Amino acid sequence: MPRSTGRVTLPIQEGIDDQLRELVALLGADAVRNSDGTDLPAIASELVDTVYSTYFPARGDQDFALAHPETLINQYLMSERVTAPSDRPLVIEVLEGYFADQFQPCYERVERFWEVIDRTTGEVVPPQGWSVDRERGTLTIARPRAWHVYTVSFLAEQLWDSTQMYNYITNGWQDEPGRLKERPYDVRKNGVWEHSRAALAAWLEEHPEVDVVRFTTFFYHFTLVFNTEGRERFVDWFGYSASVSPEALDAFEAEYGYALRAEDFVDAGYYNSPFRPPSRAFRDWIDFTSRFVAARAKELVDLVHARGRRAMMFLGDNWIGTEPYGPHFASIGLDAVVGSAGSAATTRLISDIPGVECTEVRLLPYFFPDVFNHDGGDPVGQANDFWLSSRRAIVRRPLDRMGYGGYASLALEFPGFVARAAEICQEFRDIHDLSGGREPWCAPFTVGVLNSWGALRSWQTHMVAHAQWYKACYTYAGVLESLAGLPFTVRFLSFDEVLDSGVPEDIGVLVNAGAAATAFSGGPAWDDPRLAEALRAWVARGGGLIGVGEPSAWDKGGAFLQLGDVLGVDRERQLTLSTDRYPTLVPRHPITEDLPRDAQGMALLDHGEGAGGDVYALGPGTQVLSYADGSVRVAAKGFGRGRAVYFSGLPYSEVNSRTLQRALYWAAGREDLVEEWWTSSPHTEIAWYPRAGRFLVINNARQAVRTTVRGQGRTWDLEIGAMGCRWVEVGSRQDGQDGRPGRGGPSLPGGATRPDGGA
Repeated sequence: MPRSTGRVTLPIQEGIDDQLRELVALLGADAVRNSDGTDLPAIASELVDTVYSTYFPARGDQDFALAHPETLINQYLMSERVTAPSDRPLVIEVLEGYFADQFQPCYERVERFWEVIDRTTGEVVPPQGWSVDRERGTLTIARPRAWHVYTVSFLAEQLWDSTQMYNYITNGWQDEPGRLKERPYDVRKNGVWEHSRAALAAWLEEHPEVDVVRFTTFFYHFTLVFNTEGRERFVDWFGYSASVSPEALDAFEAEYGYALRAEDFVDAGYYNSPFRPPSRAFRDWIDFTSRFVAARAKELVDLVHARGRRAMMFLGDNWIGTEPYGPHFASIGLDAVVGSAGSAATTRLISDIPGVECTEVRLLPYFFPDVFNHDGGDPVGQANDFWLSSRRAIVRRPLDRMGYGGYASLALEFPGFVARAAEICQEFRDIHDLSGGREPWCAPFTVGVLNSWGALRSWQTHMVAHAQWYKACYTYAGVLESLAGLPFTVRFLSFDEVLDSGVPEDIGVLVNAGAAATAFSGGPAWDDPRLAEALRAWVARGGGLIGVGEPSAWDKGGAFLQLGDVLGVDRERQLTLSTDRYPTLVPRHPITEDLPRDAQGMALLDHGEGAGGDVYALGPGTQVLSYADGSVRVAAKGFGRGRAVYFSGLPYSEVNSRTLQRALYWAAGREDLVEEWWTSSPHTEIAWYPRAGRFLVINNARQAVRTTVRGQGRTWDLEIGAMGCRWVEVGSRQDGQDGRPGRGGPSLPGGATRPDGGA
């Protein structure tokens, strides 16, 4: 295939001009950018058509920050849990366990913004019952109850920007002289907003070479807290605990008519984790903060546009308040969004964002010393890992652009990595060029993912930190990771939406996946009988339901899974051990066709950490398709005119992804689709582009694979190299059968071009 150029953004830095010219040419880049802590070299505009520059509204002017220490960002923290050994005064060091370089207590109106709670009883200790020693950073409870546990929830001031702190630790910058520990400032505080507007206007005048302002991001950082050793103590990609301030809390009370407590933010130490079913107060705070951020961000974007530049947002760092699937994001008026891709799900998180002209993914690895060193780092291995996961999503919903970040000088020390990156860039462009500018064919029904968050957190369930896998999370995150590369339109629905309006007509199958008591399974949402009523009726009319882990879990009415009658299973919690059960084992079924078998012929499923306990079938009508250690792993059941499937857990793997695809077809009553654009090897996946008259088969394995493709009554026997792909011409183009058109090509900057001008 001829080599093409474009659609690629590269990080550059000063002092390596000749090498940069070679790197840009080799990767076919048409845009360059600086990274955190680096400046654009003078040759930037000479290298490419478009120059990005990072811009930091919340920490970009350190002279201002140092001159105005009263403008520091605040954050809500909770002290360690301390047990009172007697009824004598109990002294609590509020910052014990936290990194002193990151935080200091904020003593403004402590009686209003601090809160002491007896965690044994849940009672709030009134301000008259405690006192604060500002010199020592301690709080003393005058008369605690012996052997009760107490905590202090308090406002802190953030002395060091969270991302820069992470960069210091990762890169070993602590010992380098002259590096400034950047202090973040809050645009709600006196004079900061006026300064921020003026600073951006001046910066735009001073940098005529910049075509695209890459806001990194806007005002409030996700929750990232370090411990006394400078290691990460608490991370929440969605955390709003650093969006607070006395000014914001006062404004909230004036608008909403009620005051928020410290407990509304620290949440007994859970900090409103996205796994927690959200409270009314936290939902209100998200909307309050998002409206404020959108209004202020729009003014900055308008400044950029007024000077003939484009505005791009990095989905990371200070992204709180700009949730891209929320109701206020589009009002900002951004031209583009760029985000880091560490998985298929996070790639879809970027590519599906509505309301922008251009989406760009920053592929990993980031060019940092933690990967690009000569003592065990594996840049090529990581590049392959992240490309294989992201490619699945890119094929289904192509992004407009891709790029890398970090320090180019580090990458240049690894010629093997540079060569592999060049191959990845070309393969990315080929997906655009050969697909005809459209998405591939999808199944004729939509898959709905049902949880407490709905559309607000599209493609973002079971995330703690962006694209990181955590204990237990992987069991459920695998559902989205699979869906991100499968031929389905996916829509995220909330329980409230179903209660208010029912299941949308385009939904063919609903998925409810998660552990009991979490926002993803539903927790107290299932205490409302109307929810189970609505979903039972919907399945009985012909809908499909897939439950993973502990779907609909809520202990009520003698059942743990409230939709157990639909799914055909419930979970044993050592309360019904006296009841004998005789499962109906079904060794062969369309859902489990690709799974390996045990000695008895039963399908074996990788269920990760599973549902946390024994799962049993509720009667002979439940077909048990996988059964191990006395527990149901996979089950299928008819319910009225509909169907339901249960998985005890579903971490991502090539085989599990294929099994989920089969289950979705079966639950929708469309098993016939297994014969339409299907590949025989689970290592491979296919995308069919009717209007282009060709299909693409990708190999997700690290070895060559032979596979047979079925589609339109024809078969093709193919061999695909390790991690490779294969485009196949079918011979005729068909109108109206493939997916949505793309966004119309990259607007930042021009589109990719081939030397011969053709495909």
